[in-house]
Amino acid sequence: MRLSQVVIFGLALAVAGCTGSDKGIRILSSNGEGPDEFRIVPAKPLSAPANYAELPEPTPGGENLTDVDPAGDAVAALGGKRSAVRGTNVASSDAAMVTYAARKGRQADIRTVTAAEDEEFRKRRGRFSNIRIIASDRYNQIYDEQHLDQYREQRRWRSGGAQTPAAPPKN
Repeated sequence: MRLSQVVIFGLALAVAGCTGSDKGIRILSSNGEGPDEFRIVPAKPLSAPANYAELPEPTPGGENLTDVDPAGDAVAALGGKRSAVRGTNVASSDAAMVTYAARKGRQADIRTVTAAEDEEFRKRRGRFSNIRIIASDRYNQIYDEQHLDQYREQRRWRSGGAQTPAAPPKN
C-alpha cells in the first residue's frame, strides 16, 4: 500500500511538471482573479483639432492622435522633437556615428537573425527548465552563463591599467 501511494504521488508530480502553458521566460503577472494594473493603458483625452483639414488619413492598425506615446512624451519633455523617435532616418547629428559603426559592414536583417539565434539558444538551454512544479522566472536559469560579474570585470580592467573611478565598491 505504501509503495503504491509513492508511485501515485510521483506520477502526479510528473504530470504537474509537464504543464503545457508556456507563459514565456519572464513571469511578471499574478495568477489572481483581480485586475492586472499593468495591462491598463490610459489613452490621452479627446480634443477637437484646430483644423479638421490637417487630420491624418485613418489607417487600419495605424496610430491615433489620442494614442499614448511615452517615448515621444519623454523626448518632448526634455526639449526634443517627437518626430525624432518615430523617424527611421538617421539624424544629421548622428550620421558620423552611424557611418563609423557601419564601417566594416552591417547586416540589414540583424534583428531577425538575432531573434532566431536567441530562440534556438533558449530551446537548447531551456529544455529541462520547463519541468517545474510551480511557475517561476526562468530568465536567470536560461541566461545564467551570460551574466557579467561586474567585480571580476572591474579587476580585469584595473589590472590592465584602466581607471574605473565611478565603479562602486563591493559590499
